[in-house]
Amino acid sequence: MANNNKHTIILMQASQNRATRTFMDYESISQAIDGICGLYERKLKELDPMNRDITYDIADLYNYIDGLGDMSALVYEQSIQAYLPYDRQWIKHRTFQHLKKLASGTR
Repeated sequence: MANNNKHTIILMQASQNRATRTFMDYESISQAIDGICGLYERKLKELDPMNRDITYDIADLYNYIDGLGDMSALVYEQSIQAYLPYDRQWIKHRTFQHLKKLASGTR
């Protein structure tokens, strides 16, 4: 998918507290989705540090994304030389597509 190699900024707020606002930037949409999955996996490790085998399903990941104070993405669109905003639903949709690709073994 050609539109995958677009600089992506993930904006998130972990709780209702505005001080928890942060951002992460990635070279592509798929790296950004990997980053979100990584955040969730770190959270699971914090909750259960003795568990070496972290497993979860898409519903767990969606609950994590929905449980954040806020999350959105800005994706650079070369044709207009600007960032386009996407909401949490878009992030969840892209996450599902991304994990489906990983499960089938294609990148």
